[in-house]
Amino acid sequence: MCGILGYFGSNVQNFTSKVSLDAIAHRGPDFANATQGNTYFLGQTRLSILDLSENGNQPMFSSDNKYVIIFNGEIYNHLELRSEYLPNQNFKSTSDTETLLYGLIHYGIEFISKLNGIFAFSFYNIETKDFIIARDHFGIKPLYYYIGINEICFSSELKAILPFKKELEVDNFALKNYINFLWAPGELTPEKEFKKLHQGCYIKGNSEEMGKGEIVKYYHVPFTGKYLQKTEKQWIDELENKLIESVQRQMLSDVPVGFFLSGGLDSSLLVAIAKKIHPNSTIECFTLKTEEVEKEGFASDFEYAKSIAKHLDVNLNIVEGKIDILKDFDKIVFHLDEPQADPAPIHVLNICKAAREKGIKVLIGGTAGDDVFSGYRRHVAIPIIQKMQLIPLFLRKVIKKVASLFNRKSSFGRRINKLFYNIDQPINDTMLGYFDWIDNETLENLFIDKNTKDKHLYFKEIIKSIPNEKSNLNKMLFWELNTFLVSHNLNYTDKLSMATGVEVRVPYLDVELVNFSTNIPPEFKLKGKEAKYLLKKVAERYLPHDVIYRPKTGFGGPVREWILNDMDAIINDYLSKETITKRGIFNYEKVQQLIADNKKGTKDVSYPIWSLLAIESWMRQFVDKNN
Repeated sequence: MCGILGYFGSNVQNFTSKVSLDAIAHRGPDFANATQGNTYFLGQTRLSILDLSENGNQPMFSSDNKYVIIFNGEIYNHLELRSEYLPNQNFKSTSDTETLLYGLIHYGIEFISKLNGIFAFSFYNIETKDFIIARDHFGIKPLYYYIGINEICFSSELKAILPFKKELEVDNFALKNYINFLWAPGELTPEKEFKKLHQGCYIKGNSEEMGKGEIVKYYHVPFTGKYLQKTEKQWIDELENKLIESVQRQMLSDVPVGFFLSGGLDSSLLVAIAKKIHPNSTIECFTLKTEEVEKEGFASDFEYAKSIAKHLDVNLNIVEGKIDILKDFDKIVFHLDEPQADPAPIHVLNICKAAREKGIKVLIGGTAGDDVFSGYRRHVAIPIIQKMQLIPLFLRKVIKKVASLFNRKSSFGRRINKLFYNIDQPINDTMLGYFDWIDNETLENLFIDKNTKDKHLYFKEIIKSIPNEKSNLNKMLFWELNTFLVSHNLNYTDKLSMATGVEVRVPYLDVELVNFSTNIPPEFKLKGKEAKYLLKKVAERYLPHDVIYRPKTGFGGPVREWILNDMDAIINDYLSKETITKRGIFNYEKVQQLIADNKKGTKDVSYPIWSLLAIESWMRQFVDKNN
């Protein structure tokens, strides 16, 4: 696990005069180095996990010095790849970087499809000047890039390459997305010309002929609309085996490995499987002690985490979850690189910091269990809204109107309003509405220059790639994997863990496991009102019933309470008339109306207000500094 920074083009000196590896030093505190030539610069900061010797250092050159690679991530199946595809290669290290290097030398770009892991890398042929810049199947590792005239630069973090452009230009459509979703899907970042490389994609080109480069999609989540027919027990047995294989693969490490243990189903099952694989090993787990999620309508996880740790006989490290939001707010936005609106990154930072202090460089967590096997409330809503589609439109409009009258200061009122928010629309639009945090009219009125571009455009475009998938649940899971998961959860998990020099691994995103999951009939993922049905059946073999079948919990903080009561000082500063007028992006009166409606309870928009604060924080830390 590391940080990478690179450039291909005609003006290397200009690039190196503006950017520095120091910007991503936190990602790789163990070693840093770079190499450059007339048309390239490749730099890396290393967090040593496999082959701790200098033989694993990067940039890594081939034995004939014709090829060089910089790599961030882990290839979990690299030993198998060595055995099957590179049996005669004389390796000098046991690192997965060297496996990747020689795999690309011998098999070219096609070798990427054989990888099972998390990665962002760049591979360069020094003689032919051909390069590859690639990101893993699910976007677990971040990769940002900027394409200029006859040049491209890229990095693990946006902050490292922003200084390359003299004047930053804010993308208002991206800001619209950050306010509506609390994150921006697809390639969008707050700056118009800096992009995120889509998951499952690579860029190929030549550093002396930059006009011939192209972006290629090498992996799609294979939702085909076809499901295998097996008994429930067969599905349970096969899923259990896939999970065991995934956990076993992802425990590959030359340094100590620990686990997140929230007390919820996803993380608890992974710890239980690890205990089965290594029954005599001491397993270090980390949990958060906080009562604040209860204020957002969720139950606390802490007591369940203690119960599971005792049940599995693992060592539980307790991390205090108290947040000083005024102190931490700007720091979190800085690490995120984007104005995401969620307090969960603070918890990731604190847990990973505690793990690192205990000498643990790798943590395994339950991220993506909900996205692969259906665990969110919006998934449980799908059977309800499918039935609602049979009701005449005028009655659905009445239901929507009645639902909007519920008090949004209560969690029950918010959920009723959300459930029927788009019930008068076609079912795809109803489902898309569950990703929204603000109605479209209010959102567009916040901007001085109205942007009527459809905020759901990316969702509607990518769904075209699975035309044969008829299950609404699987359509929603496809959206989860390609939007919310990668642009929100995976981004904050990577950025805040790497801020402390800790790598987080996510077994639910094992390539074989995800591909397997798309063959499962939807009724085994959501059975009646029981979300993650099949996963829970596997868990019954490992965990107590009350842990498996308890209400879903949150991993955040009391955002509504903070916005209504605790953050007046930052709101009055970041959203003041002077500040908003200076930016020239938002309508001050409409922003003030939003804040007033939120305080009165006529709108539930604390999270969009948080987004507005995050946008201003991002502007101050990056745009003002750069410009």
